[in-house]
Amino acid sequence: MTFPWLKGHGTENDFVLLPDHDGSVHGDLEGAFVAALCHRRRGIGADGVLRVIRTSALGRTDPGIESAGEWFMDYRNADGSVSEMCGNGIRVFALHLVQEGLVDPTTPFVVGSRDGDKVITIDGDAISVDMGVPVVQGVSKVSADGTTWEAQDVRTGNPHAVAFVDRLDDAGTLLTQPDYDESVYPEGVNVEFVVREGERHVAMRVHERGSGETRSCGTGACAVAVATAVADAAAHPVTYRVDVPGGTVHVTWGADDHITLTGPAEIVARGTMDWTA
Repeated sequence: MTFPWLKGHGTENDFVLLPDHDGSVHGDLEGAFVAALCHRRRGIGADGVLRVIRTSALGRTDPGIESAGEWFMDYRNADGSVSEMCGNGIRVFALHLVQEGLVDPTTPFVVGSRDGDKVITIDGDAISVDMGVPVVQGVSKVSADGTTWEAQDVRTGNPHAVAFVDRLDDAGTLLTQPDYDESVYPEGVNVEFVVREGERHVAMRVHERGSGETRSCGTGACAVAVATAVADAAAHPVTYRVDVPGGTVHVTWGADDHITLTGPAEIVARGTMDWTA
């Protein structure tokens, strides 16, 4: 199979992009193929795959797909599983659309996702995404490296368990999925470990379901900002700086309850591949 590909990242959360505008190149985008493509030694290597496909084309094979946007981010985790949303990935996706002349960057535009439509705004190197209204639920527990913490349940397209810790390395290596309450998260969960760095400023590490520890997680940064604002009893609008191992993003929880994620994105490579695996 021969196909074009690109490689990009948002705060070092990296992705393989697969242009497949009419859905004729990759068909159902099989999980085993995605996992092999994302493998760090046997493939290109990435935290996930972003298929660039028209909403109308994906809708022909997945009748549940609907969007007001022409373009749909068909996102898969590194293990090949389907994920609802990726805050860093959608910025990379949007940058690709802009660079290829597929959207007008001078006005906000819509990208479809399995978490609904997302409105993208471009301002120089900063890409902002309206991530919608977060859902704050109860408190459960997570465990890593022999320690257990309370964790705030926040849904920002994906499920998150946000735990405040004394030091980020208290979570250990994060080579394996932290323990969590499967009755609360039957579909799995992203687990964030957070420390306070100053007023409206936090730092985090994350273990993403299906991908392991990543250098950044956009929906996770949103969940962390929301959990911190809840803990601070902060009035809206409020903006938090969130440092991740791969850089910095900013999250605003607006007066309308929508959260906006703002950060950079880069496309670093492109090519055509003859896939023989």
